[in-house]
Amino acid sequence: MIHFKYYLLLFGLLLSTLITNAQTIKDPDEFLIPKGIDSLPKIFLLGTFHFGYPNLDANKVDKSKQIDILSEQKQKELQKLLDYIALFKPTKICIEAPVKWKAMEKYRKYKTGEKDLGRDEIQQIAFRLVDRSKLDTIYSVDASTIADDLTETKDSSVIKPYIDEIFKDYTFKANSDYKKWVEYETELNTKIPLFDYFKYFNSPKRFLRDYGYYLLGDFKNGKYNGADALATYWYDRNLRIFRNIQQVTTSPNDRILVLFGAGHISVLDQLLKCTPEYDYIKFDDLKKINNK
Repeated sequence: MIHFKYYLLLFGLLLSTLITNAQTIKDPDEFLIPKGIDSLPKIFLLGTFHFGYPNLDANKVDKSKQIDILSEQKQKELQKLLDYIALFKPTKICIEAPVKWKAMEKYRKYKTGEKDLGRDEIQQIAFRLVDRSKLDTIYSVDASTIADDLTETKDSSVIKPYIDEIFKDYTFKANSDYKKWVEYETELNTKIPLFDYFKYFNSPKRFLRDYGYYLLGDFKNGKYNGADALATYWYDRNLRIFRNIQQVTTSPNDRILVLFGAGHISVLDQLLKCTPEYDYIKFDDLKKINNK
């Protein structure tokens, strides 16, 4: 019995020593976000299809599958979507347009009645939210790419053939399974209300698979041609867009709405999941966030 008590005491002392010396592994955010998530500027990504169907992307939408955003029904549906997005209470709105698009000039012409709202999503969504949120500017944060810049340098005669070789077989199209998925989405947009479509269009699983779109098809061209084309064109463009958003961010009180084509959003989504600089608000979270 004495031996049992001795060993029990010894075990207790050993356990106490282990507990005392145990190291608590810290969350990286204790270093990277020392003041907590509430101290960060909020950002909300809104992926969209292009309302005006310019058909400049790899996937074209046939006229028979295009919705008329200016129709009475779609305008009603758009109001529900706007009401929901307005819950974010943006203080800044970033759009998929270069500075030379002159967003504020177009906005002022709309406000003075010189021109009606255009069909595109920037005017139908961003311009109306500027009014609702009583903002005085719109930020054009689209960007060119390093591939564009390299072909325009003084040494472009040397660099351009190299760039051309990388892109010679690149069509920005993925494999047949993705094509079927895109066709399904196009058809779906004609069958369900706009809000429901945006809810689906901005779902985490869709962002994930949309990101994966770029890793198939032409990505496999040559040994590295597909990878280099993706890096120097599409991925670089989105990294630059993200950098432009960073430069627009000036205060922890900023609430930044980013309105871009969904293909861009799937890349920006990945970047925002990693950066410790923003409180990233998802589409389904809008009713949950603290709108103080």
